[in-house]
Amino acid sequence: MRNDAAYWLAWAQLPGIGPVLLKRLHNHFGSLAAAWQADPQELLAIEGIGAQLQSRVVQSRQRVDPQALLDQQQAQPERWWTPAHPDYPRLLFEIADPPPLLYYRGVVDEAELWGQRSAIALVGTRSPSDYGRRWTRRLSAALARQGFTVVSGLADGIDTEAHESCLEAGGRTIAVMGTGVDVVYPYRNRSLYHQIAKHGLILSEYPPGTSANRAHFPQRNRIVAGLCRAVIVLEAPVRSGALITARLANEYGRDVYVLPGSLDNERSLGCLGLISSGAQVILSEGHLLEMLGGMPSLDPVQPVQPVQTELFAAPPPPDLEPGLQQVLAVITLEAAPFDLIVQQAALPPGTVSSALLQLELLGLVAQQPGMRYQRCG
Repeated sequence: MRNDAAYWLAWAQLPGIGPVLLKRLHNHFGSLAAAWQADPQELLAIEGIGAQLQSRVVQSRQRVDPQALLDQQQAQPERWWTPAHPDYPRLLFEIADPPPLLYYRGVVDEAELWGQRSAIALVGTRSPSDYGRRWTRRLSAALARQGFTVVSGLADGIDTEAHESCLEAGGRTIAVMGTGVDVVYPYRNRSLYHQIAKHGLILSEYPPGTSANRAHFPQRNRIVAGLCRAVIVLEAPVRSGALITARLANEYGRDVYVLPGSLDNERSLGCLGLISSGAQVILSEGHLLEMLGGMPSLDPVQPVQPVQTELFAAPPPPDLEPGLQQVLAVITLEAAPFDLIVQQAALPPGTVSSALLQLELLGLVAQQPGMRYQRCG
């Protein structure tokens, strides 16, 4: 990907251009630098840009200096990424609406950013029962001991239990904030915040100094889902932000796991609804790890290199559609995670997910626990 960080910043300044349109512009033109120079008529080819928005974009970009914006951003003390930076999380960039600017504090783990260390989100209500707290701690600790990164939002309740138990087990955790990375919310979690900043990572798409705002937290949830290979909902009533995270995870092609609860507990009704919609039920720590594939901890590695698939698998059948051939070509006899297949196929996650389902129905691919896929012999 070309280093056009200045243009990610510039496009994000234009009225009417949000993360979804930014990603569409990038995909259509190949880079936002090329999109910036595009003829006004070419902009109309982008879904979501009509004549009125096109006119506003053309007028606005004449008043914006991308290089000046970049210089201003680089002068800030907080560290940050745009999708043009090599360390921007790869899984997050694959979603339909990745944040154009991501601030961070803490310890960067390249294996995590490149999908070699799998991240799992634990989300749920801010007022869990003793049962919800207990199982959040058990599952978070089990994931940490197996080398998974635990992701949550530093909120009261389930989030707090997930972060704390992960750290106590010697694991790594990421907190995705609905405030600036320098604003602790809730403030009573300031000690936990500093522990995460020392041993894990704090992320936010909001500028430093941004205080808590109710509207920010649903937006924050897409980052939680986008960073992870799976989302676990521990306890959630029918009106819960955790259910937004689960829905987004499903849209992004991630697995959704649910802790079963009681019909008498209103905190579990949202979870039971997810189960009725097809989410996978957790029966124990071991059962969860088995479904995830029990992946061991991995040492930091360099960015993923293309797999020489011709050494492991036969050429795709000639009668497959091009998209199916492209996905099948990167699947070998050794099971590979979904995110790696997306990287190697160079296709959107939704396209890859659909192709994998069709290939399974054709008997060419088999799904293994933990969203891993292998070529059928």
